[in-house]
Amino acid sequence: QQPEPPQHNHVVSTIETVPSDTATASPTLLHRLRKVFNRELLLTLALGQVLSLLICGIGLTSKYLATDYHANTPVFQSFLNYILLFLVYTTTLAVRQGEENLLAILKRRWWKYMILGLIDIEANYLVIKAYQYTTLTSVQLLDCFVIPVVLLLSWFFLLVRYKVVHFVGVGVCLLGMGCMVGADVLVGRQQGLGDHKLLGDLLVLAGATLYGISNVCEEFIVKNLSRVEFLGMMGLFGSFFSGIQLAIMEHKELLKVQWDWQIGLLYIGFSACMFGLYSFMPVVIKRTSATAVNLSLLTADLYSLFCGLFLFQYKFSGLYLLSFFIILLGLVLYSSSSTYVAQDPRVYKQFRNAGNAVPDMPNVGPLEPSVTYSSLGQEIEDEPRVRVA
Repeated sequence: QQPEPPQHNHVVSTIETVPSDTATASPTLLHRLRKVFNRELLLTLALGQVLSLLICGIGLTSKYLATDYHANTPVFQSFLNYILLFLVYTTTLAVRQGEENLLAILKRRWWKYMILGLIDIEANYLVIKAYQYTTLTSVQLLDCFVIPVVLLLSWFFLLVRYKVVHFVGVGVCLLGMGCMVGADVLVGRQQGLGDHKLLGDLLVLAGATLYGISNVCEEFIVKNLSRVEFLGMMGLFGSFFSGIQLAIMEHKELLKVQWDWQIGLLYIGFSACMFGLYSFMPVVIKRTSATAVNLSLLTADLYSLFCGLFLFQYKFSGLYLLSFFIILLGLVLYSSSSTYVAQDPRVYKQFRNAGNAVPDMPNVGPLEPSVTYSSLGQEIEDEPRVRVA
């Protein structure tokens, strides 16, 4: 009997899939939703809404002061905030030792913080001043100009690189803002005087641009230096320059204020909200980014509207709720994926071509490290778990 010819096994190796209880080949919709709506994302959304509520408090106290008590003192109100920052954070820097001491910081970077303090003061002043010349709708729409300003400055100066989903998220947030403005027009909400609309619109655009510059500088400082240093320098230069501006431009208005305990409480409430906003915003910016924070702040006007339904008898429209959820959807889209900081042009080239084969690059030394950050922290891709036999 002839021996059987040997059988050649052409299977070199097999891949044994890990059981379904530890890995799923095709994730279900529930699994995908849990991956997006994780603890980090929900915490990021919550932190952004805390900032919006603080801005709502600032707006409500300002409205009561201006309408009920005829106290039009925006510079004085900002001055109170800068004084609080000075008392808390500048004095903290003064008692520190070594390189983080106030004098050591001033020797190295005094002129940079002086310019940043002026930018921050005038950004607040220009937007508040614009309400005297243009309509509420124009202020709300044009104030969104801060978002493209922050995007561009982050791209060119912080080297942040975005994905398509980030631009889609920004677009959805702006759509929600447009929906809110449309609701204002439909319900006939009071729009203000609007006597010199072009001047007012230009003031809003200038203020939004300065806000964007201030926010991007703040992001760089809190991520590379320290939050206390930023707030201490804002307290020092902000109180100095706003005090000068107060003495020149607003001393007569301040003398007209009919002081009583109610006005005093409103000023205290405004200062507390403003101080909380300045103190808490660097924490959120360090965790996320200046762009994500400004997108979160779009809901502040809606909180003011909801309060106005009870306090000022505003008319309600279902479009307000719709715009709120549209803005939140945009925030979820923006926060669902990480942004990249490309410290080397080749790093960005690899990121851009992540889905394609990366072309061979000449070996000219190791790549500089790139940093990945967003509201979700560092992004980690899920790799299929397999065993090779």
